[in-house]
This record gives sequence, C-alpha cells and structure tokens, in this order.
Amino acid sequence: MRLPVFRTLFTTALLTLALAPLSASLQAAEAFKMGVVDPQSVLEKSKAGKKALEGLKEYVTTRQKLLSHDEEELRNTEKQLKESAAKLSDAEKKEKEAQFRSKIQDYQRRAQEFNQELQGKQKELVDDYMKRISSATQTVAEKGGFALVVDKGSEQTVKIVIYNKDTIDLTEQVVKEFDRVNK
Repeated sequence: MRLPVFRTLFTTALLTLALAPLSASLQAAEAFKMGVVDPQSVLEKSKAGKKALEGLKEYVTTRQKLLSHDEEELRNTEKQLKESAAKLSDAEKKEKEAQFRSKIQDYQRRAQEFNQELQGKQKELVDDYMKRISSATQTVAEKGGFALVVDKGSEQTVKIVIYNKDTIDLTEQVVKEFDRVNK
C-alpha cells in the first residue's frame, strides 16, 4: 500500500521538475512589459510641442501672406497688360510680356524656396522633438518597468500597431514627462 503513495509522490516530483523550466519561462514572459506611444500625439498635446507647432504655423501664415500679395500683384499686372495690349506697339507688348514672365518666374522661385524652407523647418522640428520624445519615453518606460516601447503610428504616418490595450499605451504619461522636462 505504501507503493502507490510513493509512486504518486515520485510522479509529482518528476512533473514539478519537468515543468519548472516552463514555469520559469512563463514567469519571464509575464515580467516582459511592452508599451506603445504615439509621438505625434505627444507633440500635439504637450505644452512645448503646441508652442513649437504654433510657431511653425505663424511662419507659414507669414510666408503665405507674402505669396498671396505676390499673386495679387501678378493678377493686376496681367489685367493691365490685357487692357493695354491694344494700345501698345508689338515691341512694347513683347517687352511687357517678357517682364510679366520674369515676374512669374520670380514668384515661382520664391514659392519653391518657401516650400524648401518649410520642409527644412519641419524636419528640424521633428528631429529635435523626436529626440526629446524618445528621452521622455525612455524615462517613463524605465519607471514603469517596460522592456519595449513601440511607436504606435497614426493614420498620417505608417501605422505600426494595429491593436493595443489601453493599459499599455504610454502616450499620456510621456506627454506629462515631456512637459515636466521641457518647460
């Protein structure tokens, strides 16, 4: 009668030893924490990010006003050219048309330079803020014990994460940390 009890104890001990590595790997898997962050939201929701985006918006508005003024000037010049075309000699008409084409080319060049400047400013802003957002994300991840934080992405950018639980979305925490560091 003692034999079945011994066999049960022995079997239990063997199963415990056999399952120990599996149990350890399950515990390790539970210890692995992963989070997601939406850097675009951090930029848009943080105080410093809002301020930077507002500055960029003012820059664009100022440049747009200059370009709109140039467009209006071109329309007026074109209108005057059409109105006076009948009164001008062929040589004068050609000269006025050449001046008008030159103004159009100047406008196009200015518009292209503006777009290049804007792209440069946007890239500079994004690069600078991505470094800051990465730093804030690292701080939040280390405090929370997260081993991995992935860029959530958005509709405007490449969407990396298709689904996540709200409990692993660290965006709001990163916004708070970002604001704390970037006053």
